[in-house]
Amino acid sequence: MKLVIGIVNNDDATDLLNEITKASFQATKLSTSGGFLKTGNVTVLVGVEDEKTDEVIEIFKNCCSRRSQLISTTPPFLGEGFINAVPVEITIGGATIFVVDVEQFMKI
Repeated sequence: MKLVIGIVNNDDATDLLNEITKASFQATKLSTSGGFLKTGNVTVLVGVEDEKTDEVIEIFKNCCSRRSQLISTTPPFLGEGFINAVPVEITIGGATIFVVDVEQFMKI
């Protein structure tokens, strides 16, 4: 058995969880936040049999697309209206996925 841990953008989480459920997998959703942009993320935990791991990863790939977004580079202490604010294009979305072996699994 494997535990698939996926960290995804908030905007992708609903579709991802719907597709995971539609494919008859069970998932646990944890609200988390990223370190760089300090924006909301969702960490999704999916316990899956070894032979189904690739199927779960494919669902993540289909639901969590990378896209560009403009953000302001103004330091927070200068405020949003600072005249020299220069927007910078960054890539958001996608997924960071970890697959770990599960030594033991039980429902109590």
